[in-house]
Amino acid sequence: MGPEHTQDPGPADPELPADPAGRRVSCDGERATVRYVGPVPPTTGLWLGVEWDNPERGKHDGSHGGVKYFTCRHPKGGSFVRPGKASFGVDFLTAFRQTYEFNTEEVLSEKITISSKKLKWFGVKERRFENLPSVVLNCQEVNGPGAPGEIRKTTPNVQWLDLSGSLLSSWEEVSTITEQLEKLRGLQLSNNRLRLPSDPWAHCQAFSNLKVLALNGCMLTWLQVLECAAMCPQLEDLFLEKNNITELQRPEGGVLQKLKCLNLSCNPLVQNCILNLSALPRLKELNLSDTGLSAIRFEDAAPGCYTAMFPALKVLNVDQNIISEWCVVNELAKLPCLMKLSCRGNRLVSSDQNPKTANQMLIAKLEHLVVLNNSEITSEERRGSELDYIKMFGEEWLKAGGPGQPSTQFINQHPRYQKLIDKYGAPDKGELKKPEPFALKNQLLKITFVFPDDVGRKPIEKKLPASMVIQKVKGLLYRLLKVPAGDLRLTYTSSKMEGTEFELNNDLKTLQFYSIEDEDKVLVRWS
Repeated sequence: MGPEHTQDPGPADPELPADPAGRRVSCDGERATVRYVGPVPPTTGLWLGVEWDNPERGKHDGSHGGVKYFTCRHPKGGSFVRPGKASFGVDFLTAFRQTYEFNTEEVLSEKITISSKKLKWFGVKERRFENLPSVVLNCQEVNGPGAPGEIRKTTPNVQWLDLSGSLLSSWEEVSTITEQLEKLRGLQLSNNRLRLPSDPWAHCQAFSNLKVLALNGCMLTWLQVLECAAMCPQLEDLFLEKNNITELQRPEGGVLQKLKCLNLSCNPLVQNCILNLSALPRLKELNLSDTGLSAIRFEDAAPGCYTAMFPALKVLNVDQNIISEWCVVNELAKLPCLMKLSCRGNRLVSSDQNPKTANQMLIAKLEHLVVLNNSEITSEERRGSELDYIKMFGEEWLKAGGPGQPSTQFINQHPRYQKLIDKYGAPDKGELKKPEPFALKNQLLKITFVFPDDVGRKPIEKKLPASMVIQKVKGLLYRLLKVPAGDLRLTYTSSKMEGTEFELNNDLKTLQFYSIEDEDKVLVRWS
């Protein structure tokens, strides 16, 4: 029995690579790095000491019988395995031919996806490998380039390459592949463990045209990312989900100066270090979802003014964080170009605990926002949100000084309030009482129209005001279906009362009158 008390020595050891220590291997579908090669007494034969990418696969920290053979990051991240159980992989062209020569139609119909972005194909489906625009070899155990120059001859026009989950062990090995792909623009290296080169700048030519790089799940720190990025002078999109990034140091030496999109989601970031990214001159899109974000502060700008930081940022994702203070939103309002914000899964609540009211407050506070939580903000929705915001805090405004000079505290909490009054006028006395949680005229209901008698017709989703009368709903349906309004018969079903249909039989009543709610279905039939 072996050191794990689970394996027999097995047959004679297969031939190992010349330098197995530090190489990447695959065992039963799991990836690991070889940390030790040699005997493990009292057993006979050769063993590989491996550190698993998934520490739950391991059994110890590299020790056996009181002897320390190798070290692991995780106290249970290591194992000893027989060489016959480990695959050291194959070269790029072997993996390519195994994948493409026998599965051409299936492989060529694939789409390249990096994180949540789908990248479009360049060119059309090709049977001639020299014309291939994309090569997808994810989890194909690629360990190196193969014979010198053969990749350049075989796939010279590749622009998008997926080598995620490979058995490449270093950036030098990656560069020996990419230097042969002179048109390469996008590279997927997620779920790898790559040793950094001693001189990153020496490999710039191998990544000279690279614009998109994915390093999700690679256990990198931010300083290691900056070393990698130094090899990619043209980089525009960088994906770093699920790494080991905590502190963000300021990029220096010209690194990342052309970056437009950065995804840092699912990294446990230290608060305030995000400001070290603020000087990236071209950064337009930043994903900080699930990073533990609770606060951000732009101290260079007073309330209601614009910050000089993040000068080009248009799209920001802060989903699934622990933001609970509205002052954070006031700080985001200082970003001069912010147009799209995703802020779901946080702790921002309004006094009435209504999520729709909280969204109204976000819209009112963020002047240039055009998309909130992937939903476009209509002009009616903005106007309604801003008017309700004025009413919502009208009493507080009066108590703080009102038309004269509101207190500094009120201005800090509501830096855009005066602009809204300039836009719409001060609220009337009758409006200063506590407003409805979500004013009827502004409430939009997401309704799905279904056609039970016409099975071939797809459902239609629409956002309609709760104040819309049934007559106007039928007018809308006439324009969509070309069926006279007088021939239409409408009923609705609610998720709260599955299986029950309610008739909408009075054309002059509103959707609200019939208690139709968000996500309800309206069934449309006609004679």
